[in-house]
Amino acid sequence: MDGTERVGESHGRRANEQTLVSTIVVLIRNTTWRCGKLEKSIVKHLYKRHENFGKPEITVKEIMTNLNITGEKKDECLDALRRLEKRNIVKITPL
Repeated sequence: MDGTERVGESHGRRANEQTLVSTIVVLIRNTTWRCGKLEKSIVKHLYKRHENFGKPEITVKEIMTNLNITGEKKDECLDALRRLEKRNIVKITPL
């Protein structure tokens, strides 16, 4: 039973990651006070995109490709987005 629980947990995490990748991120406030390097680059990317008369929203997958985030950095990027949402800097909405 212990082995099946672990398989279910990893599958649930992957499904959660997949739904996060297919979500939209919208910049609410352009502030990076007390933010980390990755969080600052995400906010800067969203602001520059909106500043150039682009759409105010972008998918998480596009953020990862534009900032060249691969491998283990993907988890860090998702965590950074969650922290930004918690601080009310961005809004994450499902597609």
